[in-house]
Amino acid sequence: MELEASAAAELEAAERVLMRWDSAGDEQGMLFDGSGGDRREEAERFLRAVDYICRLAPPQSAGCACASLQVAMARLEDELRHVLAGRALDLEIEALAGLSSLSMSGGDRRNSDATEASSAAGDDDDGGSVSSSVGRRSSYRSLPSIREIDLYPADAISDLHAIASRLATSGYARECVQVYASVRKPAVDSALRRLGVEKLSIGDVQRLEWDALEAKIRRWIRAARAAVRGVFASERRLCFHIFHDLPLCSSAGAGAAAAPTHDAPFAEVVKGAALQLFGFAEAISIGRRSPEKLFKIIDLHDALSDLLPDISDIFAASKAAESIYVQAAEIRSRLADAVRGILSEFENAVLRDPSKTPVPGGTIHPLTRYVMNYSSLISDYKATLSELIISRPSASSRIPAEGNEAAPVFPDLDLPDPDSQLPLASHLIWIIVVLEHNLESKASLYKDAALSHLFFMNNVHYIVHKVKDSAELRGLIGDVYLRRLTGKFRQAATSYQRTAWLKILNCLKDEGLHVSGGFSSGISKSALRERFKAFNAAFEEAHRIQSAWYVPDTQLREELRISISEKLLPAYRSFLGRFRHHIENGRHPELYIKYSVEDLEIAMADFFEGAPPTPHNRRKSHG
Repeated sequence: MELEASAAAELEAAERVLMRWDSAGDEQGMLFDGSGGDRREEAERFLRAVDYICRLAPPQSAGCACASLQVAMARLEDELRHVLAGRALDLEIEALAGLSSLSMSGGDRRNSDATEASSAAGDDDDGGSVSSSVGRRSSYRSLPSIREIDLYPADAISDLHAIASRLATSGYARECVQVYASVRKPAVDSALRRLGVEKLSIGDVQRLEWDALEAKIRRWIRAARAAVRGVFASERRLCFHIFHDLPLCSSAGAGAAAAPTHDAPFAEVVKGAALQLFGFAEAISIGRRSPEKLFKIIDLHDALSDLLPDISDIFAASKAAESIYVQAAEIRSRLADAVRGILSEFENAVLRDPSKTPVPGGTIHPLTRYVMNYSSLISDYKATLSELIISRPSASSRIPAEGNEAAPVFPDLDLPDPDSQLPLASHLIWIIVVLEHNLESKASLYKDAALSHLFFMNNVHYIVHKVKDSAELRGLIGDVYLRRLTGKFRQAATSYQRTAWLKILNCLKDEGLHVSGGFSSGISKSALRERFKAFNAAFEEAHRIQSAWYVPDTQLREELRISISEKLLPAYRSFLGRFRHHIENGRHPELYIKYSVEDLEIAMADFFEGAPPTPHNRRKSHG
């Protein structure tokens, strides 16, 4: 009886401690306000009273003890909210933004996974920032790229753990999670806003102009790194320290299965923000595909690939939050599909680029510049694309679609040992093959056959030099195919010279000038005069027309002029040497011998400049 009386007295004393804080109000303040002394002792007494009543009068019992316990739980919910709201440390967004610089490239990340896994297997050094009463479990590791930030001082975390443990063991786990999430969720949302994460629906993202979207992708990549490696990682660490040994369950409903340790509050806090964050990448992954988007989508894919081990470390081990990791992995997969689809559409766009108006002067076509610059950028992304592009160009892509007879039928790639090539290399060669055939179609638009050859020469020469200028592109294209391309532009240069200059050079041949019989010298002066007149007219026309033609590469332009001069000038010098005295002995020789060899040499400097010829002070040989 004495024991029962003693227990009753102790129970009554405990109830008085709890009931004293039933309607304490602002004048008495909060038990867990971070101050020491009497308030700390009162908080300890309060917790001991809760523990005592929980042992003697569990929540399912009736009566005064149950009533006082309900009062205590309401008070602890307020205390939990107060500590969470009032004792949080300032979050330095600038420090989080610096996490972008920690990013490794996808290739480096993959190569270092094994190293990271081994180096991160042990516990982190908490630096004394967390109460020793809350230990780290070895199962919770942190990758070197993750920077966990202290969100609360150590004494506040100790108080939060003490409060949460009483709520959980008294049957108020769901309320505990709700209170926790009501404070930390807005804090996470605020941190993401400060990092520049916008609230955009999938429709909002897909309606943006590409220039605006491109800038948002760059900002998103920086923000996502900081959000995952800083904000989310720190929130998971905080939840672990507060809830790591407590039986909690999600607040999603009474029938929800109990989730282990700290998963439930962590999921409640970050799930909405994470879904919003990754929703942007999802909108890009399912948006309209067009060639200009390729490289930013690869950047997005690489950033997500780089983050995925961290996302796995933070989310995948959690039953309540693993869907976030699953979503991120699915988005990366869709981004990979988008990359493959865009490359295929780019090939088709090159294939179908319409032949409308020939470019003036036979210079490099804008399509050629665009395709080769694009191909150079593709080679810059070799590391990623070599993994994503796993099949070679299909046979169907080389045959015009049914009902599209206007599209040319292309031959097979005919590559040496194609099985030894990366599929990406086959695609790049295929793009150039398609471009070549398109250029042949565009070359046919020129009425002047010589200009048609010059146009093809210019464009294939540009292709060759773009390949040579990029070590990555050259490595993918290979020297065998590069030699084929070099042979094609040289052949085009030869065809141009033959077409443009054969008629002029034929004027300097002897055929048709000789006569026989009588007292003649053996040369028909009238035929010779006509021959000089024909040469002058043909050269002047070539000079007038071909000065407006344009060879933009200075070295190629000079080589072409030298090649023509080496054929023209010796032939003219020889013709002039053999026949000039026949003209100079006659009347008005200046009408026929209009140019010296030096005049022709000077005039050659005007060719392929893309501008009307300039007047020259020609030295007349007959003077």
